[in-house]
Amino acid sequence: MTQNSALICGGAGFIGSHLVDRLLADGHNVEVVDDLSVGSLANLSEARAIGSGLRFHHLDILAPEFSELISIRRPSVIYHLALLPPSQTTTSEFLASASLLLTVLEAAQKHKIKKVVVALPANLMYGEVPARQLPVKEGRKPEPMGVAYVMANALIDLLTVYRESYDVEFTALAMTNVYGKRQRPRDGVVAAFADSILTNTSPVIYGSGRQTRDFLFIDDAVDALSRAMTKGGGLVINIGTGIQTSVSDLWKLIGASTTLGERFEPARHGDLQRNSVNATRARIQLGWAHWTSVNAGIAELLADLN
Repeated sequence: MTQNSALICGGAGFIGSHLVDRLLADGHNVEVVDDLSVGSLANLSEARAIGSGLRFHHLDILAPEFSELISIRRPSVIYHLALLPPSQTTTSEFLASASLLLTVLEAAQKHKIKKVVVALPANLMYGEVPARQLPVKEGRKPEPMGVAYVMANALIDLLTVYRESYDVEFTALAMTNVYGKRQRPRDGVVAAFADSILTNTSPVIYGSGRQTRDFLFIDDAVDALSRAMTKGGGLVINIGTGIQTSVSDLWKLIGASTTLGERFEPARHGDLQRNSVNATRARIQLGWAHWTSVNAGIAELLADLN
């Protein structure tokens, strides 16, 4: 395999740290930029133990030093995994994602970095989709459900402008509900349910529990990100299983060995009723398809808890 260098913004986070592990294993050099406001150095403990090929920079993307770092390191590709994280809830936080992406694109343009790969939440890309249109294909324009939905699609517009005007290539991966070890309980229902087992507390289900999600195992997600390093230029590409699993069924699977009972709370504003994506384009453009079933992924996650 040809060795490339990758700079990962948000590389100490849940998805980012797993991508670091994968790229190092594939023989690439990796630079991590993270201000540790969400990520943690503990997530990089396995990668740091390897030693060779990894550099960590405790740095805010918006700091002037970021562009300087790009000019010195000249990575083959910049991964931006710090856009619209689940913990964001306010308008100002959503709008900040535009500044973060613009900073990365400006640095890429200035220093002639040819490829930027971003990961965005598919639920924000598409919003609430009628059941008959699921799994949803790329290109569907959502009915605006709030600032976050508007921003998710505006970020794609920014990527397109820099591609067409400044020759900065991009691949945008619209990812469904990614889960796996290192995920914070506040950032996903799978992690929240797993934490309920660890703390022996009743899991909270918001709404009826019949709402569905497309759960994607972290190894499958990272494989798509790795392939996007050199493929999928100029495209938004769905990354998901196309399979819907209800939140109630998810708890039955995760909590099968416990006697904990669910605690139901009112549905939260903006929560989708159903979600799944069609990943045909990923198969064609990236040579990617998911291989981990929900049963297998949950079993692996629970094994890691013990």
